Amino acid sequence: MTPRRILLVEDNPQDEMLTLRSLGKVNLANQVEVVRDGQQALDFLFHEGEFAAQEGVDLPAVVLLDLGLPKIGGLDVLKRLRQDERTRLLPVVILTSSDEEQDRLQSYLGGANSYVRKPVDFAQFAETVARLGIYWMAVNEAPARGGRP
Repeated sequence: MTPRRILLVEDNPQDEMLTLRSLGKVNLANQVEVVRDGQQALDFLFHEGEFAAQEGVDLPAVVLLDLGLPKIGGLDVLKRLRQDERTRLLPVVILTSSDEEQDRLQSYLGGANSYVRKPVDFAQFAETVARLGIYWMAVNEAPARGGRP
């Protein structure tokens, strides 16, 4: 069994760096996998494309998913995850700069577990990400794999 991990789906290098630094401050940075577009996220989660050799590796404990991604947008990634039996219960947190009500609504209707707007202030951003990491990695209790008893 592989250690619990976080999948960060982020195309902005600065937001990626800030997220990793924030998770590092609470000792979670070594448990983060990073992909930079929607297609790469799906390939990672379904062990396809460049990630085909990872077949048999456990899913991450949580996906931190940006909405504005190249190739396949975050809402479409979320939709694909919820349609597949293997990933339908995988916790997905939308971590985005969007403050649009329509984005929040579509995220929750699509099955997001949480919607978090990225704060503009670095200190607030760091605190928000650290709390997310701690909650999903140490506090949250997920169902048995696949949701079956």
